[in-house]
Amino acid sequence: MTRVKRGTIAHKKREKILKATKGFMWGRKSKEKLAKEALVHAYQNAFRGRKEKKRDYRSLWIVRMNAALREEGISYSKFIASVKKADIKLDRRVLSDIAANRPEAWKEVVAVGRP
Repeated sequence: MTRVKRGTIAHKKREKILKATKGFMWGRKSKEKLAKEALVHAYQNAFRGRKEKKRDYRSLWIVRMNAALREEGISYSKFIASVKKADIKLDRRVLSDIAANRPEAWKEVVAVGRP
């Protein structure tokens, strides 16, 4: 019978883990046990970060709109309430983009959404 060498799958698995930890510091990039543990935490942080990114951007849009609205003499909360009442279907991302990049269009939106 011919000889069968084992361990190719296990070796590929280890190489995959070490490849994923490239750039990590100290033994976490080269030692299998530490790399595995570091990856577990890295994936947890990545998952959480994807959720936090959405919150961070929403708060950024609100800050941008509030800054532009204060120049017009309106508070953010009153503006949002009047925009909903006026049935304007633009979300906060679009409104903040208009506030930052299109001042003439922003003045029109504020005029429509003025309480």
